[in-house]
Amino acid sequence: MNPVISDALRNIPNVNDCVSALVEDGGLRQIPTPRIKYCVRRYLENLRFDILSGKAAVVAGNDVELLYNNLADFIKAYHQTRFARVVNATGIIIHTNLGRSILPGSSLQRLTQAGGCYSNLEFNLDTGRRGSRYSHVEELLCELTGAEAALVVNNNAAAVLIALETLAIGKEAVVSRGQLVEIGGSFRIPDIMTRSGARLVEVGTTNRTHLRDYEKAITSETGVLLRVHCSNYRIVGFTGEVSNVDLAQLGKARGIPVMEDLGSGCFVDLSKFGLAKEPTVQEVVASGMDIVTFSGDKLLGGPQAGIIVGKKHLIDQIKENPLNRALRIDKLTLASLESVLRLYLDEVNALQEIPTLRMIAVPESVVEQRARHLLSLCKAELGTSCSLETISVQSQVGGGAMPGQNLASWAVAVQPSNMKISQLEQRLRHAPVPVIGRIANDRLLLDMRTVAEDELDMVLDGLRYVLTRQNDESAAVIPPNTEKTHADA
Repeated sequence: MNPVISDALRNIPNVNDCVSALVEDGGLRQIPTPRIKYCVRRYLENLRFDILSGKAAVVAGNDVELLYNNLADFIKAYHQTRFARVVNATGIIIHTNLGRSILPGSSLQRLTQAGGCYSNLEFNLDTGRRGSRYSHVEELLCELTGAEAALVVNNNAAAVLIALETLAIGKEAVVSRGQLVEIGGSFRIPDIMTRSGARLVEVGTTNRTHLRDYEKAITSETGVLLRVHCSNYRIVGFTGEVSNVDLAQLGKARGIPVMEDLGSGCFVDLSKFGLAKEPTVQEVVASGMDIVTFSGDKLLGGPQAGIIVGKKHLIDQIKENPLNRALRIDKLTLASLESVLRLYLDEVNALQEIPTLRMIAVPESVVEQRARHLLSLCKAELGTSCSLETISVQSQVGGGAMPGQNLASWAVAVQPSNMKISQLEQRLRHAPVPVIGRIANDRLLLDMRTVAEDELDMVLDGLRYVLTRQNDESAAVIPPNTEKTHADA
């Protein structure tokens, strides 16, 4: 073995010596000793691996103090909770990877109450007997959508699954080829239909489907006519599809339930904010659809949930499905969903209080003002560490909703003086409060449409943390958030 490498390995202190030194560190006193020992062992194993592979600098005898400092930083970072708050500066409002919709303040209060106290989850206060958890939101959903009945499960994929399994198990489900969509996480409508026990019958073509295609496909084995709203892509050009009204009338005439997977269900017409017209849940229910499913945490702006509304006799059948027990929502989701739905009783209030709607509706001029405010804060604090300017950009609704449509927005463009733009982006992800932006034209763009006014200081703190502090580039420091390290190999 190379003598230099041998000396470096010998100079690494043992685990117990490291633990003894580190437990005296005031910054680690709140961390249990077994956790410190685990982190030390993990760190040192990675360090040995990197020395042997030539990736780490040698550890001389006088580097031990530096090693302890690096170890302490590693342990503090490793001990932080993994499920953390971040600042979404991407401009994507419903960002699936960043938690989709932000809940309103009133919803957070209800969550605290529901989680910290006993509740009437399945207790009828009028009769003193067992009640239904769904009663807390069913009447509210019917009032808002015009449906006869409603049921809520844990997400929209579950809603589609249980509805199809109830209506068409062992039977045929007829759907247009142009609506056999795939959404995030490789969720595909054909796969869900297979799992439900329904037999897929494709009609029409990718770009055009006619009512006669459905009519010809109906047999004695047909269990449901399925319509899937293409909320995450668009087919343009020579296209055509059957309207809700026409399909609902066909189903009624032939005695076959008609179901629509609406995906990103919305209760408000968003075309008034410059977006293309999307069908609202109310409009789809009014068209005569027997069953409509949609998400709670997309355009609705609530918690993750799959909402099913429609004809009472069909909803009752779905409620009796044994899958309902496996897919049911918990008390926290119910409490949060009820509080969000109540905001929709007054649309003006909903647009002001529900963050998803507020970010869509906020005027461009307000976003520009916010960007200029952040620019002034940054110029006063960051000096020559970077160049900054405000630029006009385009934001997205996101969450598989309204593809190809953008909202005019403003961003602060950051170009660092002492590092690559990729380094800035990566280091901001490891700031005390991570800031997530997007890179374009060798600049990091911080889109202000998705950054609240009270988050501007967090963005500034993140930039200050990355651009003005002395970052230790020693290879002995292993990034604490690496899911698979050398020690796991």
